[in-house]
Amino acid sequence: MYKFFFKRVIDFTAALIGLVILSPILLIVIILLSIQNNGKPFFFQERPGKNAKPFYIIKFKSMTDARDNEGKLLPDNERITKLGKIVRKTSVDELPQLINVLKGEMSLIGPRPLLFKYIPFYNEEQLRRHEMRPGITGWAQVNGRNSISWTDKFRLDVYYIDNVSLWLDIKILWLTLLKVIRKEGINQSDDRPMEPFNGKN
Repeated sequence: MYKFFFKRVIDFTAALIGLVILSPILLIVIILLSIQNNGKPFFFQERPGKNAKPFYIIKFKSMTDARDNEGKLLPDNERITKLGKIVRKTSVDELPQLINVLKGEMSLIGPRPLLFKYIPFYNEEQLRRHEMRPGITGWAQVNGRNSISWTDKFRLDVYYIDNVSLWLDIKILWLTLLKVIRKEGINQSDDRPMEPFNGKN
């Protein structure tokens, strides 16, 4: 019952309250990023949601759109701005996803929504990570995130789906808060980004 009804009620209520309480901070960040990014404070990217249904994830825009002479985007560590580093280190860049939660596209807790290009590489078990709405944070995020392999991340995602409960969600939220405060493993290193998933790693 929790997995299919109460979890959604809690998600909606918490996201709404969170947006109201955090609105002063969000407004300041929107203004600063709008100035820095020519009126574009947000970053939108298509991701697979529940049952791999596409949706657009919303984040604060932490990088410029600078490109090389061939028109290709420069590496992330060359495009991230000073303000972008701050919003990433504090995980403020993730807060706009509360809007995705309100819309029913995401949950507070669940497997992180990755890229569509990874789906062909998933095995049958790994595809199960799409059985639930993706989350802002999840079991894999509080158990190593980018310090563990993709295989271990997906194993943790499936574990969460098989064991989801109110108490597990509370535990994940608490551990996430601690990691944000301590700045432990929340965002990948700009100098050593996570290697793309290729089905073998």
